[in-house]
Amino acid sequence: MLSISLCMIVKDEEEVLAGCLESVQNLVDEIIIVDTGSTDKTKEIASRFTSSIYDFEWVNDFSAARNYSFSKATCDYIMWLDADDVLLPKDQAALRDLWSGIGDDVDVVSMYYHTALDEAGRPLFLYRRNRIVKRSKNFRWRGAVHEYLEFGGNIVASEIAVTHRKSEKSHILSDRNLRIYESYVASGRELTPRDMFYYANELKDHGKLEKAKSYYMDFLRSKQGWVEDNIRACQYLADCCKATGDTEAYRMHLFRSFQYDRPRPEFCCFIGDFFTEEENYDAGVYWYRQALDYEGKELPGFSVPAYTTWYPYVQLTLCYSRLGLMEQAKAAHSQAVTYHPDHPSVQHNAAFFEKLRL
Repeated sequence: MLSISLCMIVKDEEEVLAGCLESVQNLVDEIIIVDTGSTDKTKEIASRFTSSIYDFEWVNDFSAARNYSFSKATCDYIMWLDADDVLLPKDQAALRDLWSGIGDDVDVVSMYYHTALDEAGRPLFLYRRNRIVKRSKNFRWRGAVHEYLEFGGNIVASEIAVTHRKSEKSHILSDRNLRIYESYVASGRELTPRDMFYYANELKDHGKLEKAKSYYMDFLRSKQGWVEDNIRACQYLADCCKATGDTEAYRMHLFRSFQYDRPRPEFCCFIGDFFTEEENYDAGVYWYRQALDYEGKELPGFSVPAYTTWYPYVQLTLCYSRLGLMEQAKAAHSQAVTYHPDHPSVQHNAAFFEKLRL
């Protein structure tokens, strides 16, 4: 069977590292840990799983650290994870099954990334990442911050998911990336379009909304962004405008996203919400129905399953009931129940229809 090296970069991950490594130790043939300056028990924990632990001086460049970790791999393929990632038992089994039949003509295996789960373990936000790559292809990481892996060739899009497990420190907003970008600007370094987008994200997350809007606009004007980043920039621009009370600009940037691809379901829901708040329920119905055009389909880029499942059905229940179309409202509610029966809005509507004896 083809062999796998797990390559990770870590710093002060004593809270989560053991859980990560325990979830994959029986799936890989070697574990490479590159430590970028831990002061806790990270390396001590790592030593329980591997002797291949290397120190790497942090130079404000994630790609440099990841490429160094890849350089230490010796197996046929390289898998990468962050310390707060795990493979749940079903995904461990799925990877084992996939790998038992994998051929050496495969260059890349992509997996879903579940960055948040609800109380029932359902993903709230997911997208694909290229998790396993053929070592002989020498794929490289690019970008000092929010790095990405260059790839190509024969790609297997698997159904396996890597699940992000939030740690206590992950709830604390770090200004590390913001400081890196600000140092670039202060030094006169020219930001790439990708840098502009992620710098704007950092500014937005830290409440610097006007400055964030400026960088989002610069990014979109560059016309050099990845289509998914263009769409997200429109969403985050809209968020900034809504937060600063600029309703018209909020609406404009939602519609602006349509120039990059067909309307994505979350934008359809946002626009539906806008019309619903204005009591234009016919328009609300139209947009929630547009969101459901993706129901049961895999989305390109980033996905929030709520916007193709229970949420538009809950909103359709509201709109139809306000329009006096109670049969359509009950039918929409019944669909919402199949997706999220324990959601407070769904339960509220269930009580509403029970009271009406519908």
